[in-house]
Amino acid sequence: MFDSTIGSGSILHPFGGKYRQTPVEAMAALIPLEQGFTTTGTLMSHGFNPNISSWSPFHGAVYAVLEAVARIIASGGETARIRLTLQEYFERLRGEPVRWGKPLAALLGALWAQEQLGIAAIGGKDSMSGSFNDLDVPPTLVAFAVAPVHARHVISPEFKNAGATVWHVPVPIGEDGLPDLKAILQIYEAVSDAIASGKVVAARSIRQGGIATALATMCFGNQLGFKFEQQVDPTDLFAPTYGSLILELSNEQETIDLPGHSLGFILEEPAIVCNGQVLQLADLHKSWQDPLTSVFPIRAAHAPQSQPVNVRFQPNRVAKPRLTVPKPLVVIPVFPGSNCEYDTARAFIKAGAEVQTLVFRNRSDLEVEESLLSLAKAINNAQILMLPGGFSAGDEPAGSGKFIAAVLRNPRVADATMELLRSRDGLILGICNGFQALIKVGLVPFGDIRPLDANSPTLTHNTIGRHISCYARTKVASKTDSLVVSL
Repeated sequence: MFDSTIGSGSILHPFGGKYRQTPVEAMAALIPLEQGFTTTGTLMSHGFNPNISSWSPFHGAVYAVLEAVARIIASGGETARIRLTLQEYFERLRGEPVRWGKPLAALLGALWAQEQLGIAAIGGKDSMSGSFNDLDVPPTLVAFAVAPVHARHVISPEFKNAGATVWHVPVPIGEDGLPDLKAILQIYEAVSDAIASGKVVAARSIRQGGIATALATMCFGNQLGFKFEQQVDPTDLFAPTYGSLILELSNEQETIDLPGHSLGFILEEPAIVCNGQVLQLADLHKSWQDPLTSVFPIRAAHAPQSQPVNVRFQPNRVAKPRLTVPKPLVVIPVFPGSNCEYDTARAFIKAGAEVQTLVFRNRSDLEVEESLLSLAKAINNAQILMLPGGFSAGDEPAGSGKFIAAVLRNPRVADATMELLRSRDGLILGICNGFQALIKVGLVPFGDIRPLDANSPTLTHNTIGRHISCYARTKVASKTDSLVVSL
């Protein structure tokens, strides 16, 4: 529902590939800095299967930890740097021994997995309130794994190169149904080294759905196919061998010093070839995507079918502001809920501007009054007013950006804003919540702070009813060397 690029620190989009159709294994983002830039990032993943936990809370917790760790490894992380946090949710205990035994078994399973892997849990939360009358939640222990990582070592799971070899790394499972975590540690260390050295360019952990689901989702992102080298037992294709990995080797790397074997190779054609059958990716993708389209629609009910119109703009005058300064001053008010003021300031500084961020305090009437005065004064000294994005006041009911709009309508702030526009040819920019506020006060599209009426433009729900962040294919429709804007 939210834009993953907020903060401009995203390393991975939630869905990878040209077509944004391969779910990533972990959230990956750079460490946010007030100043400067870093290549240090963080990875965060999770693991949980309610079916396993319902059968055995002990096994469910072990595999929750293993799944979360495997996802970090598949994203470029290292086991030695991983820490865990656990979220438990169980039925009301009611003094019944069997009910008490479920969370105990789950915690023992998580503890055993941590001891075997040498990975500690640094926090967690439990709840024993998952019952309503005769309804109980399944035994639930969700493992979250976090790890620092160098941004250059992060990889995404979608297949990238036709002709590349695809490698299967299985993990050993004992007769008791438990994984050999000591052996898995050595396997994961070798995988991490291979990813860091560039020998592996895509990776995905195997879980529910087995090899079949892992391969199909890796194909979806770039619409590249796959061909198995040999006949495959269908039972092996769909076995949920948690902790096992599928790797795409680099073009230069035909073999790799890892346990396992080659599964096959990537095809240019969008199809999966298995046991003599050709399965089209379009059909597989539809089957994979359709079950949730009624809940999370991917297309508007009445999407426009017309082609985009080519528009050419030819300016007939050169616009120059009345006031010129060596470095424009940009004032960025930080409202309750703003969340991209740092990266916005960084962008302006990189472009050669000076930036003043002003925190709008609202804990008391006095603080609000002082903040209004400070903001008006700052705008009077600035050449650009930048309203950052975020979730102002929790994205107030009946519309977002109302808090910011109320501030802009304050007489002192409104006078300073209009003087900036009319007398000094200043500029105003609004992103996300900031843009919503510009709409709500009339600055867009009228260029004036004015009361709105029934005919005024506003923002409302889109026809699809949800947010989708995606790449847009664009082209330059016109350009000119005579258009110059300077401050």
